[in-house]
Amino acid sequence: MLAAKRKLSIRSMTKISLLSVIGFVVMLIEFPLGIFPEFLKLDLSDIPALIGSFTMGPIAGVIIQLIQNILHASVKLAETGGVGQLASFMVGSVFVFTAGSIYARRKSFKTAILAMVVGTISMSLFAAIFNYLIFIPLYARYFGIPLEKYIDMVVDMAQKVNKLVVNYETLIFISIFPFNLLKGTIVSFITLLLYKKISPYLR
Repeated sequence: MLAAKRKLSIRSMTKISLLSVIGFVVMLIEFPLGIFPEFLKLDLSDIPALIGSFTMGPIAGVIIQLIQNILHASVKLAETGGVGQLASFMVGSVFVFTAGSIYARRKSFKTAILAMVVGTISMSLFAAIFNYLIFIPLYARYFGIPLEKYIDMVVDMAQKVNKLVVNYETLIFISIFPFNLLKGTIVSFITLLLYKKISPYLR
């Protein structure tokens, strides 16, 4: 029995490692959408973590998020001083942990849809609140810019694509919140297309 558990553990670690590397590679491919500020770039690195969360449980999804962000920090740390990776890890973990926890209760297509809808909304709310309270102030500190001046700079960038952004609050709820809603929706849709084909190899 001990040998079986050890074998299962090695298999799980191998699958988590594989999905983490895939997530890291995908994380390097990011692009602006044009309808949001340039600093909000879409990447699809939550897909491997979400698949891992559905097949191996929500904790596995969080571990995948952690590893891929550590790998990303190893090559992109100077760009944001680790703030970007911290934000990506925390926001992405809320998404995959919430969705994975719901799906684990009853594994069905309807539950998967519900899980991803709730996960997307949870992620978007979390991203809005924590960008307002933590991440944007941390960015300002890393770049050595007074917070009020940094917020003005970011708001100005957002206004170039959306004139409705006029202050810190509208930046959060007109740019950051809907961006994460759209990202979660895209990630969920692609995961639905891939999950049935990939999951048998991960079980």
